[in-house]
Amino acid sequence: MKRKTWLGFMFLAIFALLVSGCNFSSTEKDTGDKKDDGEKKEDGKVAQVLNLGVTADIPTLDSTKAHDAIAFDVLNNVNEGLFRQDENNQPVPILAEQHEKSEDGTVHTFTIKESTWANGEPVTAADFEYAWKRVMKEAGPYNYMLVTAGIKNAEPIMDEEMDAAELGVKAIDEKTLEVTLESANPLFETLLAFPTFFPQNQKFVEEQGDQYALEPENILSNGPFKLTNWTHEQSWKMVKNDTYWDAANVKLDEVNTIVVKDPSAGANLYETGKVDRVRLTSALIDQYADNKDFNIEQESGIVFLRFNHNHEILKNPDIRRAIGMAIDRQGLTDVILKDGSAPLYGVVAGGFYFSPEKKDYRELNGDFNKGTVEEAKALWEKALADTGQKELTVSLNIADSDEMKKVAEYLQAQLEDNLPGFKLEIKAVPFAQRLEIEKAIEYELSLSTWGPDYSDPMTYLDMWVNGSSSNRMDYSNPKIDELVQQARVETDLSKRYELLLSIEKVLLEEDYAIAPLYQRGAAILKRDTVQNLVKHPSGAEFTYKGAYIE
Repeated sequence: MKRKTWLGFMFLAIFALLVSGCNFSSTEKDTGDKKDDGEKKEDGKVAQVLNLGVTADIPTLDSTKAHDAIAFDVLNNVNEGLFRQDENNQPVPILAEQHEKSEDGTVHTFTIKESTWANGEPVTAADFEYAWKRVMKEAGPYNYMLVTAGIKNAEPIMDEEMDAAELGVKAIDEKTLEVTLESANPLFETLLAFPTFFPQNQKFVEEQGDQYALEPENILSNGPFKLTNWTHEQSWKMVKNDTYWDAANVKLDEVNTIVVKDPSAGANLYETGKVDRVRLTSALIDQYADNKDFNIEQESGIVFLRFNHNHEILKNPDIRRAIGMAIDRQGLTDVILKDGSAPLYGVVAGGFYFSPEKKDYRELNGDFNKGTVEEAKALWEKALADTGQKELTVSLNIADSDEMKKVAEYLQAQLEDNLPGFKLEIKAVPFAQRLEIEKAIEYELSLSTWGPDYSDPMTYLDMWVNGSSSNRMDYSNPKIDELVQQARVETDLSKRYELLLSIEKVLLEEDYAIAPLYQRGAAILKRDTVQNLVKHPSGAEFTYKGAYIE
């Protein structure tokens, strides 16, 4: 037997043992008739079980504290709010049975649909008031979303000038929620589909204390599914929530998710039928490119370099420009990634966001800081001399996924080859730890990802205002703060779009505050038996509610 073949069998055997060790047992008694996806149950029907692979664990499922794509994806399926994204990524009323607004668009009154939490208690207007005020009280990382929504007093509360109790949201009675805005806001309904605006049951949250949302038993669902198992850094399991108001239209019985950081392991899990959808990295794309289940998907997420703006050398904008200019993005996307990712020279992704005149944002604003290696080297040497230095050694904070490791190694080679005296040290940590290091600004460079929260360029732009929890690098420019504020209250959509274009110009043309690298693509394997799995370009990635196994 050839050595490569023998090793292949060994890997398959190891991963079979790995998966058998993943505990997907429910806290409820199993019926015993469930089979793997695609197999038949004893009654002859196809088992409605969806199995997925992801690259990282869930940091938290507290909707007031969640700040990452994985948590938002789970929250979107175990909970829901006033609105939900439909299959066309448009906000549709879900728990908002009725929605009335004042003539000037500042007062919105919602009638809450009859629905219950998984413990049988009704979902009330007070649950929304409590959760939204808790976002502000706890200074949650997404509290700026309430500012973006224009909710009365959200900004002074975020700036610690007012108390969270003064937020413009009020439960009039058990089923009536009144929300007051600073001014009419065209984004308001779109934002309400985001998990930060989900309700929370005050009694349950306070009973759990600091353990809330850290384990399945500490989480209360009101959505299509509920979490029944969560083995940290390994797997989690959601099952259909029979108390959900629309349970009759939830077709899946289970959604199982395995944390697989090694892409080869993910591919093996797919081949052995253990997962139904898996993302491939560059090393595997050529191997699977002719597979009937192989697909390339364009995505709206971006990858970029953050700079610590307090750093003695990195605070120099020309140093940052030289670093950004020295990187061959085309080589990165075409040779290293090969997954449909595209070079990016702006902060807003292309292909998803259009002006009122139907012009793509990315095409309207063009590329920033695009130049040759020679130009980068000349700028670098001048800027380094201006700082009184002959060389620079910095570390790069990255998540420990295969994609981020490959990108970091490419950046290391590019920057050390193209910028004399530059040395880059790579520090790989788990995804959640990478976020915590960024929040504490205890890094020099950080390889960051950003997935848009809602379908508007502002989701990439207002994160750079002074004090934003998503800023995470102590960057500040009063021009951006002012432009963002103007755009939030501008009701003329064409004028508003001009403001949005100007924000990016200040960020990248004037300051070069970050170094955009690429807009993500996804090379995936997905079984054709998986139907109606809705993938969203913004907000939570997936909606499982209408999905089924054919």
